[in-house]
Amino acid sequence: MTWLEHFDEDAWPSTPDAAIAVQDELRPKVETTRQAGEFGTIAGLDSAYAETGEVAAAVVVLRATTLETIETAVAHGTSNFPYHPGLLAFRELPTTMRALAQLDAAPDLLVCDAQGLAHPRRFGLACHLGVLTGIPTIGVAKSVWGDYREPGPERGARTDITIDGEIVGRALRTRTDVKPVFVSVGHRIDLDTACAQVLALTPRYRLPETTRRADSLCRAELRAALSA
Repeated sequence: MTWLEHFDEDAWPSTPDAAIAVQDELRPKVETTRQAGEFGTIAGLDSAYAETGEVAAAVVVLRATTLETIETAVAHGTSNFPYHPGLLAFRELPTTMRALAQLDAAPDLLVCDAQGLAHPRRFGLACHLGVLTGIPTIGVAKSVWGDYREPGPERGARTDITIDGEIVGRALRTRTDVKPVFVSVGHRIDLDTACAQVLALTPRYRLPETTRRADSLCRAELRAALSA
């Protein structure tokens, strides 16, 4: 697929220093404005790990208007990259890209259970994935990098997330009186549009349906692989 042609797994960094150098090289490629057109299909991505290092990465594609699941893909692999704060992409992306390669067509929007610009080097997994694929991408995290004020208690309330005084994302309340999620731009989308899309994906629960379904699928696939 042409939208995956910029990924070379053989050249993937194996050390934190090399990974940080890649982030520094690719960061200027991030685009923070929305591309023209509607989001007809939206994909969620997530990975599950075993203590042995085995990983299952899942992609679940939803129809934007109905939130119906229309396609899924799973890839299995082994993560050899060491855990290091701020370098999650280097553990997850090789297997995730293999899962994406199984899709019949590129989704219009990717939603990651990870950071985008709300990252100490302004280049979280959502940014990295967006730059590699060229697809609009959002980071929707359960925890936060940076500073923020608690948003109001009602669904839709939001406040800015800042790092060193720079706005890098928003704390967004997706359910009334429930802890917010932390939304940031990954690539080719603006922050207002990202928040609107996250609200559209959370009609019943705190986390987007994309994340919920991808999380459930990768966990089930990992359990099945380990018991086989």
